[in-house]
Amino acid sequence: MTEVQPSAVEQGTPVTPAAIMQLGMAFWGSKTLLSAVELGVFSELASVGALDGEALREGLGLHPRSATDFFDALVALGMLDREDGRYANTPATELFLDRAKPSYIGGVLEMANARLYGFWGSLTEGLRTGLLQNEAKSGEKIFEVLYADPVRLAQFARAMTGISADAARAIAAKFPWQDHSSVIDIGCAEGAVSVQVALVHEHITGGGFDLPELGPIFDTYVAGFGLGERLSFSAGDFFTDPLPKADVLVMGHILHDWDVDEKRLLLQKAYDALPQGGALIVYDAIIDDERRSNAFGLLMSLNMLIETPGGFDYTGADCRAWMQETGFRESYVEHLVGPDSMVVGIK
Repeated sequence: MTEVQPSAVEQGTPVTPAAIMQLGMAFWGSKTLLSAVELGVFSELASVGALDGEALREGLGLHPRSATDFFDALVALGMLDREDGRYANTPATELFLDRAKPSYIGGVLEMANARLYGFWGSLTEGLRTGLLQNEAKSGEKIFEVLYADPVRLAQFARAMTGISADAARAIAAKFPWQDHSSVIDIGCAEGAVSVQVALVHEHITGGGFDLPELGPIFDTYVAGFGLGERLSFSAGDFFTDPLPKADVLVMGHILHDWDVDEKRLLLQKAYDALPQGGALIVYDAIIDDERRSNAFGLLMSLNMLIETPGGFDYTGADCRAWMQETGFRESYVEHLVGPDSMVVGIK
């Protein structure tokens, strides 16, 4: 007979709705931050150091009615500091949300504000229908439009760098690059991963592989780090073209975009392009095998429902099983930073 455990109330632990309410209304804080990024609050403060509320309001062109509430909400959310009535960035927002700095990650938040915030309002419909809920729902071919506009494409590529920068630095530090001499980042966008690896490991050469329109963006980004002689761009479509050959191939925030058959196809193409002893690094917000703790990874999988016809995020065990089916002789999972982990397959 199963023993019935006493409830929290019976044990004397108070049960309140506080956590439920905090999560249920979390979009209030999220949209406050996203609007602050859109308005340039953090860039404005970075340029001058600190401002009183009235000067900050005028500089941003805000109406007097709610400006003080807005700024103080950012203080309460840990996004601004305030001392003697003057507002300033925190160390984190100074570093990561000033558009003038190369460490700026706000591009992805700008995208979230302009696109995802509204589309997530249709999550319930997506859960009921299994259909994506972005621009494609109304017939717009978002990536055709994006790739036809160099300015928007550059913004998108910068957003991808913002998403990948910390993971790229962790990959440069944690993977045994001393055992390899070349790397190609598949679906490279600006080239954040290959740049971070090349900066730390002077013997590494290689570059990135992506659609032709990304070539000039990649070249400009790489040149900014003085790595143009060691890293180059290869143009192609990773579904229809052979993948470039290198000791190490990287697929970052790529695999989760596709259904399981497409995932297996990409893994097979990587396997075919690698030499014996070569490695494939797949990194995403890998869901923990128990599917209990990496909430970001699980929410990212819901985002794939919003954004793609068949994409989903996956556990480390899932990816290792696909790699084994493909022929990789060994694999392992290693945490990188935040919600991101890498699954490494060795041919």
